[in-house]
Amino acid sequence: MARAPVMAAGGIVLRRGDTPLVAIVRQRKRNEWVLPKGKLDDGETPKEAAHREVLEETGHDVAIHEFLGTIAYQSGGRSKIVHFWRMEAEGGPVRKLMNDIKAVDWVPLEDAIARLSREYERAFLTQIGPVAIAASGLASSPAPEPTPPLAADDIDAALQTLTPAEAASVDELHHGLLQKVRAWLRGEA
Repeated sequence: MARAPVMAAGGIVLRRGDTPLVAIVRQRKRNEWVLPKGKLDDGETPKEAAHREVLEETGHDVAIHEFLGTIAYQSGGRSKIVHFWRMEAEGGPVRKLMNDIKAVDWVPLEDAIARLSREYERAFLTQIGPVAIAASGLASSPAPEPTPPLAADDIDAALQTLTPAEAASVDELHHGLLQKVRAWLRGEA
């Protein structure tokens, strides 16, 4: 008979700075760099466990934001399912690290991905890290220059310069976009 999966939770923990920083923790036992996470205690929700585990493993109290996703993998012959939330830490640590954790490091996203010891965590952070940073408003991209709106006459004049093949391509693109918007509005996309 299959054993029940181990349920765990954690966070993609961000800190503000000139470059947004991501928390990674070094386990004492295996000397591996991992995302902060841990098993649920009895009666604990995944979100509660995520908050507790991040506090224990990073030493930082955090604000919990949106749910980011789940990873599942094999650990010790059992399936482990880990739910992650986007979290933000402010200020310094508020407690000592738990004994299982040797160190916490705050590094830019690319460095965090490169340093993680486990491939499945690297893959997860590669996909979810940019989403978490964008959701937090921490992305440091310069604001684009506003583009002045084009007048209808300008658009018509530009369309007149197209070759027949280019005009057909624009018509196909326009039709495809309209179909996608309609499908999205109907809830099909």
